Amino acid sequence: MNWEQAIGDYHTYLRLERGLSANSIENYCRDVKKLIRFLQRHELAEKPLDIGRETVQQFIYEVAAEVSPRSQARIISGLNSFFNYLLFEDYRQDNPMELVESPKIGRKLPDTLSKEEIDSLIGAIDLSTPEGERNRAMLETLYGCGLRVSELIGLKLSDLYFEEYFIRVRGKGDKQRFVPILPVTIKYINLYREQVRVHQPIQKGAEDTLFLNRRGRPLSRAMVFTIVRQLAEACGLRKTVSPHTFRHSFATHLLQEGADLRAIQQMLGHESITTTEVYMHVDRSQLRRVVNTFHPRKSSSGH
Repeated sequence: MNWEQAIGDYHTYLRLERGLSANSIENYCRDVKKLIRFLQRHELAEKPLDIGRETVQQFIYEVAAEVSPRSQARIISGLNSFFNYLLFEDYRQDNPMELVESPKIGRKLPDTLSKEEIDSLIGAIDLSTPEGERNRAMLETLYGCGLRVSELIGLKLSDLYFEEYFIRVRGKGDKQRFVPILPVTIKYINLYREQVRVHQPIQKGAEDTLFLNRRGRPLSRAMVFTIVRQLAEACGLRKTVSPHTFRHSFATHLLQEGADLRAIQQMLGHESITTTEVYMHVDRSQLRRVVNTFHPRKSSSGH
């Protein structure tokens, strides 16, 4: 089995057996391709079924000199998955990554925006254009509902339950959840629908998609990233701002106002509470406030 065959089979396995998105598959295969380029550079003829631990360790050393510990850990995890697949399919008897250590990395805290920064970002939108109304509705939805960018662009008209103040969201692995929506967010979505979307030519297949581009097609992830980046530049924001920043800010601001971590977990659609706990580190003062507010001894004076 050569590398091309191995990657082809692995690609099919990730798509059919594990049901991963095209994006995730691309990332997994990219890690294996990095290893292949390393072998070519050093004129090593090892194949997927006979490559040994020394070679992969050498590759990881080379990678470590060029990328951050976080990227290095991701590459190690990607290769681990690839060799585990070969093991699982009985192509190999061992995983050469088994003894390769992953670098210790702390959880990276997400960049968050203050309420004022969010206001100034949304305030920088040019509302004299049809896209402006759409962009305001999108950013209000990202921040008001804490959505992932893929969930935002996948929102359908049939997912809007405005009378009940909820929207239906399709998350990772096509898992559905209902997220509360604020009256102010509903107002901006309705403005966009009634003043802009209703006048658009809509392409076949996009009739139920909420947010459309100028040509009446669903928006791409890249387009939403571009819109957010341009607004951040227009405001002179020095932070790294992406659509995800609104989601992080949603969670952090709820936590600061005293919301329950489990409720935030449900709204964000996190499988594990551990993922949601990242937000606890963003605001340590919140923990102190919780104890001072709720502990039965809070008003006892020390002796």
